[in-house]
Amino acid sequence: MDHLPKELRDGLAAAQELATRKAGRRLRVQANGRSFAILRSWPGGFSLAAETTPQLRGLVDIHEGPRHLYRALIVASRLENRELVFEFKRATQVTATAPADFERPENPPTAMLPER
Repeated sequence: MDHLPKELRDGLAAAQELATRKAGRRLRVQANGRSFAILRSWPGGFSLAAETTPQLRGLVDIHEGPRHLYRALIVASRLENRELVFEFKRATQVTATAPADFERPENPPTAMLPER
């Protein structure tokens, strides 16, 4: 792409950025009471728009629309092609119930009969 004029390269970069924003529009990261649209995501991290995002560190929450997916611990970030690329040490999936500290049977009883 180095052989293309600068205006054309900038236009292509802007179009690519718009396409990635539309594709990942529902994924958002929440940190420090603010919410930011995730441009790209992968198992070890995600990227955000550099011009609208401050440096983030620590625990963040990742949502898909209204659904809370993960709580992630950000450990590293770098600037790459107008994107802040964040990597995290861990991402814990959010569940609706607390984890059990005992083994649950495969076919638990659905009701208990009273004693006579």
